[in-house]
Amino acid sequence: MTPPDAMVRSRILLVEDDAMLARTLVELLQRSDYEVALAKQGREAIERLAREPFALVISDIFMPDSDGLELLDHIRRLPMRPPVLAMSGSSTARIGGMLKVAVALGATRTLSKPFTPAEFLSTVGQLVGAEVRRGSPAARPSPTAP
Repeated sequence: MTPPDAMVRSRILLVEDDAMLARTLVELLQRSDYEVALAKQGREAIERLAREPFALVISDIFMPDSDGLELLDHIRRLPMRPPVLAMSGSSTARIGGMLKVAVALGATRTLSKPFTPAEFLSTVGQLVGAEVRRGSPAARPSPTAP
C-alpha cells in the first residue's frame, strides 16, 4: 500500500479556463501517474486549496473571475504552500511581464504557452520531485505566512 504522504505528493491542482488545453494537460498528467484536480478559475482553486492538500499548483495567469495573479497572492499567504507553476499565452510582451509578476508573487517556475508536452512534464516532474527528494510534506512552510 502507498503511504499517505506519497499519494499527497502526486496530487496536482490544475487551474485553466481553456477547456481544450485543460483536457490535454489533465490527460498528460494522468498518463504520468499524477492525480489531477481541475479548477476553471482562481476562486474555485482557492476553495479547493482550503479543503485539500496538493503537491503542486499549475495555473494559467489570464482567466475570467479571479486570475492567476490573485491566486498566487492567496497561495503565498497560506501557512503551508505548494510550489506553483504559472503559465501564460497572451501576447509576447505581455507574457514576459506577467510571468515576471508571477515570480514576484511566489511562482516557483513559469512556462510560456505554447510549450511542448515534454517541456511541461519535465517542469512538473522537477517541481514535484523536489518536494519528494526533500522528504517534506506536500506543501512547504510559507516564508511570508504569519
